[in-house]
Amino acid sequence: MKKTTFSMQRFIRILSVFILTFSLSAYAQDATKAKKLLDEVSGKVKSYNNIVFDFKYSLSNPKKNLNQECKGNVVLQGNKYVLNFMGVTRIFDGKKVYNIVPEDEEITISTFDDKKDDGLTPSKMLTFFTSGYKYAWDIVQNVKGRKIQLIKLTPLDPKDNTKEILVGIDSQTKNIYNLVQIDKDGTRTTFTINSFKANQPLSKNHFTFTESKYPNYYINKLD
Repeated sequence: MKKTTFSMQRFIRILSVFILTFSLSAYAQDATKAKKLLDEVSGKVKSYNNIVFDFKYSLSNPKKNLNQECKGNVVLQGNKYVLNFMGVTRIFDGKKVYNIVPEDEEITISTFDDKKDDGLTPSKMLTFFTSGYKYAWDIVQNVKGRKIQLIKLTPLDPKDNTKEILVGIDSQTKNIYNLVQIDKDGTRTTFTINSFKANQPLSKNHFTFTESKYPNYYINKLD
């Protein structure tokens, strides 16, 4: 199977370069305001029957000569999803993960393990921030007439490789617009949602893997 630099954890958590200094009293007030807005976003995401969005993903680290950019799309319903990214289709039906690689005509099937690092899934991407972070109210950006409020997240775990994350939230729709992550080694990852739709008509088999569709593929069952 073709190796890819894709990391679900990196895809879900993204860090920002904007760092502001707050007094203790201001931080306490702004942290409450920031957490309230994030809770609104999380609540809205959970209220949808399904979500469909296209995204742009970029990764850079000049010291490591990393510079990568690509696009993808995701369909989510509950914890199930279909992700198309970097030439790979990944299906999660709630129990098993199916990685389909057309270039190699290979399919890898494995049982989902929530305890593993790669157990972070697209279904958690829009709500991962509800715990494990300190929150701070950051600046507002104007993006093509849209007011994007930035919330800064700092991991509570000192062993976390992530330094900080900025979550950009559309002030009108209360949907996530982008996330920017900078790791402690200087790697910067940016994730931007280009289009977002909710409660779309989906077939009942949308998240079902059908082996007969891939007659010439090598199927590797890991467990």
